[in-house]
Amino acid sequence: MAADEIVVTGIGQQAAWAAGVLPPTERLAGGIWSVPVPIPRSPLRYTLSYLIPGDDGLVVVDPGWDSDEGWAALQAGLVAAGAKQEDVLGVVVTHVHSDHHGLSARLQSAGTWVAMHPAERDALQPHGPADGWLRAHHVPEDEIAGLAGTIGQHRLSDPAQPDVLLEDGDPVPVKGRDLRTVWTPGHTPGHICLLDADAGVLLTGDHLLPRISPNIGLQRPGSSPLAAFLESLAKVAAYDELEALPAHEYRFRGIAARSRRLRAHHELRCEEIVAAVERLGSPTIWQLAANLTWSRPWAEIGPMRVGAIAETMAHVRYLADRGAVRWSGDVVERATAAG
Repeated sequence: MAADEIVVTGIGQQAAWAAGVLPPTERLAGGIWSVPVPIPRSPLRYTLSYLIPGDDGLVVVDPGWDSDEGWAALQAGLVAAGAKQEDVLGVVVTHVHSDHHGLSARLQSAGTWVAMHPAERDALQPHGPADGWLRAHHVPEDEIAGLAGTIGQHRLSDPAQPDVLLEDGDPVPVKGRDLRTVWTPGHTPGHICLLDADAGVLLTGDHLLPRISPNIGLQRPGSSPLAAFLESLAKVAAYDELEALPAHEYRFRGIAARSRRLRAHHELRCEEIVAAVERLGSPTIWQLAANLTWSRPWAEIGPMRVGAIAETMAHVRYLADRGAVRWSGDVVERATAAG
Protein backbone atom coordinates (compact mmCIF):
# COMPACT_ATOMS: atom_id res chain seq x y z
CA MET A 1 0.00 0.00 0.00
CA ALA A 2 1.37 3.41 -0.98
CA ALA A 3 1.90 5.96 1.77
CA ASP A 4 -1.32 7.86 1.15
CA GLU A 5 -3.56 5.06 -0.09
CA ILE A 6 -6.32 3.29 1.80
CA VAL A 7 -7.52 -0.31 1.56
CA VAL A 8 -11.26 -0.65 1.04
CA THR A 9 -12.74 -3.27 3.37
CA GLY A 10 -16.41 -2.58 2.59
CA ILE A 11 -16.24 -4.19 -0.84
CA GLY A 12 -20.01 -4.58 -1.16
CA GLN A 13 -20.51 -1.02 0.03
CA GLN A 14 -18.05 0.31 -2.54
CA ALA A 15 -19.76 -1.62 -5.33
CA ALA A 16 -23.15 -0.27 -4.25
CA TRP A 17 -21.75 3.27 -4.14
CA ALA A 18 -20.43 2.92 -7.69
CA ALA A 19 -23.78 1.51 -8.86
CA GLY A 20 -25.79 4.27 -7.20
CA VAL A 21 -27.80 1.92 -4.97
CA LEU A 22 -28.07 1.30 -1.24
CA PRO A 23 -25.40 -1.03 0.15
CA PRO A 24 -26.36 -4.16 2.07
CA THR A 25 -27.05 -4.31 5.79
CA GLU A 26 -24.02 -6.14 7.22
CA ARG A 27 -22.77 -7.69 10.44
CA LEU A 28 -19.27 -6.43 11.20
CA ALA A 29 -16.49 -7.08 13.71
CA GLY A 30 -17.59 -7.20 17.33
CA GLY A 31 -21.21 -7.90 16.41
CA ILE A 32 -21.73 -4.34 15.13
CA TRP A 33 -24.30 -3.93 12.35
CA SER A 34 -24.06 -1.43 9.49
CA VAL A 35 -27.46 -0.20 8.28
CA PRO A 36 -27.86 2.19 5.32
CA VAL A 37 -30.55 4.82 5.97
CA PRO A 38 -31.53 6.75 2.81
CA ILE A 39 -31.20 10.52 2.50
CA PRO A 40 -33.91 11.94 0.21
CA ARG A 41 -32.77 13.99 -2.79
CA SER A 42 -29.11 13.96 -1.82
CA PRO A 43 -25.99 12.94 -3.77
CA LEU A 44 -24.81 11.25 -0.56
CA ARG A 45 -27.83 8.90 -0.90
CA TYR A 46 -27.54 7.34 2.57
CA THR A 47 -26.11 7.51 6.06
CA LEU A 48 -24.44 4.41 7.45
CA SER A 49 -26.09 3.92 10.82
CA TYR A 50 -24.46 1.49 13.23
CA LEU A 51 -26.12 -0.81 15.75
CA ILE A 52 -23.78 -1.63 18.64
CA PRO A 53 -24.98 -4.37 21.00
CA GLY A 54 -24.25 -4.51 24.72
CA ASP A 55 -25.34 -6.75 27.57
CA ASP A 56 -28.42 -4.65 28.31
CA GLY A 57 -29.49 -3.70 24.79
CA LEU A 58 -28.04 -1.84 21.85
CA VAL A 59 -27.01 1.68 20.89
CA VAL A 60 -27.81 3.26 17.54
CA VAL A 61 -25.08 5.53 16.17
CA ASP A 62 -26.24 8.22 13.71
CA PRO A 63 -29.81 6.99 13.05
CA GLY A 64 -30.13 9.11 9.89
CA TRP A 65 -32.49 11.50 8.11
CA ASP A 66 -36.02 11.80 9.46
CA SER A 67 -38.30 10.34 6.81
CA ASP A 68 -40.74 7.44 6.69
CA GLU A 69 -38.42 5.66 4.25
CA GLY A 70 -35.47 6.19 6.58
CA TRP A 71 -37.44 4.99 9.61
CA ALA A 72 -38.46 1.85 7.74
CA ALA A 73 -34.84 1.19 6.75
CA LEU A 74 -33.66 1.56 10.34
CA GLN A 75 -36.40 -0.75 11.61
CA ALA A 76 -35.48 -3.31 8.93
CA GLY A 77 -31.87 -3.09 10.13
CA LEU A 78 -32.96 -3.87 13.68
CA VAL A 79 -34.84 -6.93 12.44
CA ALA A 80 -31.79 -8.10 10.46
CA ALA A 81 -29.74 -7.77 13.66
CA GLY A 82 -32.26 -9.89 15.55
CA ALA A 83 -33.42 -6.94 17.63
CA LYS A 84 -36.63 -5.03 18.30
CA GLN A 85 -37.37 -1.38 18.92
CA GLU A 86 -37.59 -2.18 22.65
CA ASP A 87 -33.95 -3.34 22.58
CA VAL A 88 -32.66 0.13 21.71
CA LEU A 89 -31.19 1.73 24.84
CA GLY A 90 -29.88 4.90 23.36
CA VAL A 91 -28.65 6.96 20.44
CA VAL A 92 -25.21 8.47 19.96
CA VAL A 93 -24.87 11.12 17.28
CA THR A 94 -21.43 11.95 15.94
CA HIS A 95 -22.84 15.40 15.12
CA VAL A 96 -26.22 17.06 14.77
CA HIS A 97 -26.57 17.45 11.00
CA SER A 98 -29.97 16.31 9.73
CA ASP A 99 -28.64 13.23 7.96
CA HIS A 100 -27.26 11.97 11.28
CA HIS A 101 -29.53 13.35 14.01
CA GLY A 102 -32.86 13.46 12.19
CA LEU A 103 -34.34 10.18 13.44
CA SER A 104 -33.05 10.67 16.98
CA ALA A 105 -36.31 12.34 18.00
CA ARG A 106 -38.42 9.32 16.97
CA LEU A 107 -36.19 7.00 18.94
CA GLN A 108 -36.13 9.33 21.93
CA SER A 109 -39.94 9.51 21.95
CA ALA A 110 -39.94 5.71 22.22
CA GLY A 111 -37.95 5.92 25.46
CA THR A 112 -34.28 5.88 24.43
CA TRP A 113 -31.66 8.34 25.64
CA VAL A 114 -29.76 10.56 23.19
CA ALA A 115 -26.05 11.35 23.62
CA MET A 116 -23.74 13.88 21.99
CA HIS A 117 -20.81 16.17 22.76
CA PRO A 118 -21.66 19.37 24.70
CA ALA A 119 -20.60 21.54 21.76
CA GLU A 120 -23.20 19.78 19.58
CA ARG A 121 -25.87 20.48 22.18
CA ASP A 122 -24.89 24.14 21.95
CA ALA A 123 -25.11 23.99 18.14
CA LEU A 124 -28.76 22.98 18.44
CA GLN A 125 -29.62 26.47 19.69
CA PRO A 126 -31.44 28.67 17.13
CA HIS A 127 -29.26 30.46 14.58
CA GLY A 128 -29.94 33.88 13.14
CA PRO A 129 -31.81 34.28 9.84
CA ALA A 130 -30.05 32.58 6.95
CA ASP A 131 -30.60 35.53 4.61
CA GLY A 132 -28.73 37.84 7.02
CA TRP A 133 -25.73 35.52 7.07
CA LEU A 134 -25.69 35.43 3.27
CA ARG A 135 -26.02 39.21 2.86
CA ALA A 136 -23.16 39.74 5.30
CA HIS A 137 -20.91 37.96 2.83
CA HIS A 138 -22.05 39.89 -0.23
CA VAL A 139 -24.07 37.09 -1.78
CA PRO A 140 -26.05 38.62 -4.69
CA GLU A 141 -29.70 39.30 -3.90
CA ASP A 142 -30.92 37.05 -6.70
CA GLU A 143 -29.08 34.11 -5.06
CA ILE A 144 -30.20 34.69 -1.47
CA ALA A 145 -33.74 33.26 -1.47
CA GLY A 146 -32.69 29.91 -2.95
CA LEU A 147 -29.63 29.51 -0.77
CA ALA A 148 -31.49 30.53 2.40
CA GLY A 149 -34.05 27.84 1.59
CA THR A 150 -31.27 25.28 1.31
CA ILE A 151 -29.97 26.23 4.76
CA GLY A 152 -33.49 25.91 6.15
CA GLN A 153 -33.91 22.40 4.76
CA HIS A 154 -30.88 21.20 6.71
CA ARG A 155 -31.92 22.73 10.03
CA LEU A 156 -33.97 20.42 12.23
CA SER A 157 -37.16 22.20 13.28
CA ASP A 158 -37.53 20.32 16.58
CA PRO A 159 -34.31 18.37 17.19
CA ALA A 160 -33.91 15.85 19.98
CA GLN A 161 -32.10 17.39 22.92
CA PRO A 162 -29.40 15.30 24.63
CA ASP A 163 -29.99 13.25 27.75
CA VAL A 164 -26.30 12.30 27.96
CA LEU A 165 -23.27 14.49 27.25
CA LEU A 166 -20.05 12.82 26.12
CA GLU A 167 -16.71 14.55 26.60
CA ASP A 168 -13.45 13.39 25.05
CA GLY A 169 -12.54 9.97 26.45
CA ASP A 170 -15.92 9.33 28.07
CA PRO A 171 -17.42 5.84 27.85
CA VAL A 172 -20.78 5.39 26.13
CA PRO A 173 -23.19 4.02 28.78
CA VAL A 174 -23.74 0.50 27.44
CA LYS A 175 -22.94 -2.51 29.64
CA GLY A 176 -20.40 -5.09 28.58
CA ARG A 177 -18.80 -2.85 25.98
CA ASP A 178 -15.87 -0.44 26.17
CA LEU A 179 -17.02 2.17 23.65
CA ARG A 180 -15.08 5.44 24.04
CA THR A 181 -15.65 9.00 22.83
CA VAL A 182 -12.95 10.63 20.69
CA TRP A 183 -13.66 14.34 20.26
CA THR A 184 -12.79 15.42 16.71
CA PRO A 185 -13.93 19.02 16.13
CA GLY A 186 -13.71 20.49 12.64
CA HIS A 187 -16.67 19.40 10.52
CA THR A 188 -18.73 20.62 13.48
CA PRO A 189 -17.54 21.94 16.87
CA GLY A 190 -18.67 18.86 18.79
CA HIS A 191 -18.09 16.13 16.22
CA ILE A 192 -17.05 12.85 17.84
CA CYS A 193 -15.70 9.51 16.68
CA LEU A 194 -16.31 6.33 18.67
CA LEU A 195 -13.51 3.94 19.57
CA ASP A 196 -14.19 0.23 20.08
CA ALA A 197 -10.66 -1.13 20.55
CA ASP A 198 -11.89 -4.65 21.36
CA ALA A 199 -13.70 -4.83 18.02
CA GLY A 200 -10.77 -3.16 16.26
CA VAL A 201 -12.84 -0.32 14.81
CA LEU A 202 -13.16 3.46 14.89
CA LEU A 203 -16.55 4.87 13.94
CA THR A 204 -15.50 8.06 12.16
CA GLY A 205 -18.81 9.83 11.39
CA ASP A 206 -18.08 12.53 8.82
CA HIS A 207 -14.63 13.31 10.19
CA LEU A 208 -12.91 10.71 8.04
CA LEU A 209 -14.52 9.42 4.83
CA PRO A 210 -12.67 7.27 2.28
CA ARG A 211 -13.16 9.53 -0.74
CA ILE A 212 -15.10 12.68 0.14
CA SER A 213 -13.47 15.62 1.91
CA PRO A 214 -15.91 16.71 4.64
CA ASN A 215 -17.03 20.31 4.56
CA ILE A 216 -15.06 22.43 7.03
CA GLY A 217 -17.09 25.62 7.23
CA LEU A 218 -16.99 28.71 9.42
CA GLN A 219 -20.54 29.33 10.60
CA ARG A 220 -19.95 31.41 13.72
CA PRO A 221 -17.27 34.01 14.54
CA GLY A 222 -14.50 33.49 17.03
CA SER A 223 -13.47 30.00 15.96
CA SER A 224 -11.11 28.31 13.51
CA PRO A 225 -12.73 25.06 12.41
CA LEU A 226 -9.92 24.27 9.97
CA ALA A 227 -7.27 24.50 12.69
CA ALA A 228 -9.41 22.22 14.85
CA PHE A 229 -9.93 19.79 11.99
CA LEU A 230 -6.22 19.51 11.22
CA GLU A 231 -5.51 18.83 14.89
CA SER A 232 -8.25 16.20 14.92
CA LEU A 233 -6.74 14.50 11.86
CA ALA A 234 -3.45 14.15 13.70
CA LYS A 235 -5.33 12.77 16.69
CA VAL A 236 -7.12 9.96 14.84
CA ALA A 237 -3.99 9.03 12.88
CA ALA A 238 -2.86 7.32 16.09
CA TYR A 239 -5.59 4.71 15.52
CA ASP A 240 -4.12 3.51 12.24
CA GLU A 241 -4.31 -0.17 13.22
CA LEU A 242 -8.11 0.01 13.36
CA GLU A 243 -10.71 -0.34 10.63
CA ALA A 244 -12.57 2.90 9.88
CA LEU A 245 -16.37 2.73 9.92
CA PRO A 246 -17.51 6.01 8.31
CA ALA A 247 -21.02 7.44 8.11
CA HIS A 248 -21.00 7.58 4.29
CA GLU A 249 -19.50 5.62 1.39
CA TYR A 250 -17.66 2.49 2.64
CA ARG A 251 -15.39 0.96 5.28
CA PHE A 252 -11.62 1.11 4.91
CA ARG A 253 -8.22 0.70 6.51
CA GLY A 254 -5.52 3.34 6.40
CA ILE A 255 -6.66 5.98 8.88
CA ALA A 256 -3.23 7.64 9.00
CA ALA A 257 -2.95 7.65 5.21
CA ARG A 258 -6.39 9.21 4.80
CA SER A 259 -5.54 11.80 7.44
CA ARG A 260 -2.37 12.75 5.55
CA ARG A 261 -4.28 13.02 2.28
CA LEU A 262 -6.84 15.35 3.82
CA ARG A 263 -4.14 17.53 5.37
CA ALA A 264 -2.47 17.81 1.97
CA HIS A 265 -5.81 18.74 0.38
CA HIS A 266 -6.26 21.65 2.77
CA GLU A 267 -2.68 22.81 2.38
CA LEU A 268 -3.24 23.03 -1.38
CA ARG A 269 -6.52 24.87 -0.83
CA CYS A 270 -4.75 27.42 1.37
CA GLU A 271 -2.12 27.97 -1.33
CA GLU A 272 -4.88 28.42 -3.92
CA ILE A 273 -6.63 31.03 -1.76
CA VAL A 274 -3.46 33.06 -1.22
CA ALA A 275 -2.80 33.02 -4.97
CA ALA A 276 -6.41 34.03 -5.72
CA VAL A 277 -6.21 36.98 -3.31
CA GLU A 278 -2.99 38.08 -5.00
CA ARG A 279 -4.72 37.88 -8.39
CA LEU A 280 -8.04 39.49 -7.44
CA GLY A 281 -6.73 42.27 -5.22
CA SER A 282 -9.28 42.71 -2.41
CA PRO A 283 -12.07 40.20 -3.04
CA THR A 284 -15.11 39.64 -0.88
CA ILE A 285 -15.69 36.11 0.41
CA TRP A 286 -18.29 35.58 -2.33
CA GLN A 287 -15.90 36.76 -5.06
CA LEU A 288 -13.11 34.64 -3.64
CA ALA A 289 -15.26 31.51 -3.42
CA ALA A 290 -16.42 31.99 -7.02
CA ASN A 291 -12.80 31.99 -8.18
CA LEU A 292 -11.71 28.81 -6.43
CA THR A 293 -11.65 25.26 -7.77
CA TRP A 294 -14.60 23.09 -6.73
CA SER A 295 -15.71 19.59 -7.67
CA ARG A 296 -17.97 21.21 -10.29
CA PRO A 297 -17.83 24.56 -12.08
CA TRP A 298 -19.11 27.40 -9.88
CA ALA A 299 -22.10 27.96 -12.17
CA GLU A 300 -23.19 24.35 -11.60
CA ILE A 301 -22.74 24.09 -7.84
CA GLY A 302 -26.23 25.39 -7.07
CA PRO A 303 -27.28 25.07 -3.40
CA MET A 304 -23.84 23.78 -2.44
CA ARG A 305 -22.64 27.38 -2.71
CA VAL A 306 -23.67 27.73 0.93
CA GLY A 307 -21.04 25.16 1.92
CA ALA A 308 -18.53 26.75 -0.45
CA ILE A 309 -18.91 30.13 1.23
CA ALA A 310 -18.53 28.64 4.71
CA GLU A 311 -15.52 26.58 3.65
CA THR A 312 -13.84 29.56 2.01
CA MET A 313 -14.29 31.53 5.25
CA ALA A 314 -12.80 28.68 7.30
CA HIS A 315 -9.66 28.72 5.17
CA VAL A 316 -9.43 32.51 5.21
CA ARG A 317 -9.78 32.49 9.02
CA TYR A 318 -6.99 29.92 9.26
CA LEU A 319 -4.74 31.93 6.93
CA ALA A 320 -5.49 35.23 8.65
CA ASP A 321 -4.65 33.75 12.06
CA ARG A 322 -1.25 32.82 10.62
CA GLY A 323 -0.62 36.18 8.96
CA ALA A 324 -0.85 34.87 5.40
CA VAL A 325 -3.76 37.18 4.50
CA ARG A 326 -5.72 40.02 6.12
CA TRP A 327 -9.48 39.70 6.63
CA SER A 328 -11.38 42.86 7.52
CA GLY A 329 -15.18 42.89 7.36
CA ASP A 330 -15.87 40.75 4.32
CA VAL A 331 -12.81 41.82 2.35
CA VAL A 332 -9.71 39.64 2.06
CA GLU A 333 -6.37 41.25 1.22
CA ARG A 334 -2.72 40.38 0.87
CA ALA A 335 -0.93 40.21 4.19
CA THR A 336 1.41 42.99 3.02
CA ALA A 337 -1.40 45.35 2.02
CA ALA A 338 -1.26 48.76 3.63
CA GLY A 339 -3.95 49.50 6.09
